[in-house]
Amino acid sequence: MPDAALATRGYAPSFGEALRRLWPHGDSKIDGLLSGTIASAPAVFDKYGISTPLLVAHVMAQISHECGAGTEINENLNYSAARMMAVWPSRFPTVASAAPYAHNPRALANKVYNGRMGNREGSDDGWNFRGRGAVQTTGREGYERLARATGLDAVARPDVVNDPAHFLACGVADFIGCGCLPYAWRDDARGVTRHLNGGLTGLRERQAWLSGWKHALGI
Repeated sequence: MPDAALATRGYAPSFGEALRRLWPHGDSKIDGLLSGTIASAPAVFDKYGISTPLLVAHVMAQISHECGAGTEINENLNYSAARMMAVWPSRFPTVASAAPYAHNPRALANKVYNGRMGNREGSDDGWNFRGRGAVQTTGREGYERLARATGLDAVARPDVVNDPAHFLACGVADFIGCGCLPYAWRDDARGVTRHLNGGLTGLRERQAWLSGWKHALGI
């Protein structure tokens, strides 16, 4: 059993137990997300060198924050004009400039994401490669990196990042690819956050998740 394998290699009390307790609504958006994550954990942690409870805690703290403990697995781009003006003031300086994209997630994604992160101008890339998955992978370049790291065709099938069988693998691959692991070894939540997030957005919440995971894993 996956939980037993984790426990015998040091992930005690039980990764599965901890996940189910900390993500009580983890199956609400993706059926079977919790069982898929638990089943894949031993192989994923082995592959990426997540070899101690401390590293598991750092990985899962970041994932828990980024995906809302399994409840925020797709980026919400259903914004009002006022909200767009607050989030992207330089792109939407007036109500008139924002109005065509209000409550139109596809159009908004292409407006704000195309021309960067590897997304092509005049394409549907902004929408196709919007934030998804365990750590909200975003942009064609992000999905291409993920495809190289995992062997999954994340470019042709971007929704694969939300497949319960691959959800954890995609999140951990991004965690490693962003250079977070050395900071996790040092128990440096700020360093981990800065590398995964590109800044310190949500640091307090991420630190709270880290405390929760440490406690749940017996650290």
